Amino acid sequence: MINPTLIATDIWIPAKWEDFLQIIEDPAYKKAKAYYYHHHMRLEMLPVGFDHSKDHSVIVFAINLFSVYAGIPLTLLDNCSYRKAGIKECQPDISGYVGDKAKIIPQGTNIVNLNQYPSPDLVVEVAKTSLLDDLGTKRSLYEALGIKEYWIVDVENTKIIAYQMQNKGSYQIVRSNVLSSLDIGILEDALRQSRQSDQSAVGKWLMTQFQP
Repeated sequence: MINPTLIATDIWIPAKWEDFLQIIEDPAYKKAKAYYYHHHMRLEMLPVGFDHSKDHSVIVFAINLFSVYAGIPLTLLDNCSYRKAGIKECQPDISGYVGDKAKIIPQGTNIVNLNQYPSPDLVVEVAKTSLLDDLGTKRSLYEALGIKEYWIVDVENTKIIAYQMQNKGSYQIVRSNVLSSLDIGILEDALRQSRQSDQSAVGKWLMTQFQP
């Protein structure tokens, strides 16, 4: 049994599923983001820094705004937990159900049971210090979960690395397939503008880009 008080965070460590469940129930890790994959677990401790939080907010606003203008049914979620019991668990920064799945998860759900409900269509990780892991192990995890699209926001370089996922593989894209050909470059421009402007100004600019 792993001692919960001795858990190293922000790295993958070997763990049994039962130990993982016990650890994430420990009050010391109440605010941690939890991942489980290939008999390994990873805890990422919150709170996150200013840069991470700001980019997170810009991306959430942009996705919501685009969906409103495009008339796309959408449920976008912050730090929602998804679980395939005994096998996999993840808690991405941002995730979303699109189209006819937008209302598929009932109110009152805590951890989304992926043996009962489908995986989200879109997952976004905002990477300030976790870029290599987001590009590597988490990407493999999301491929295995059948996520349709996975974006990684590179905070340091104001870039978005977006992948289309199918058949447990992935390839890079420059336009979203789940969000009606949304140009990823516009989101990168919004991130760059947010370095110099407040979010209201960035939002006004995004409105000019998304209006029909």
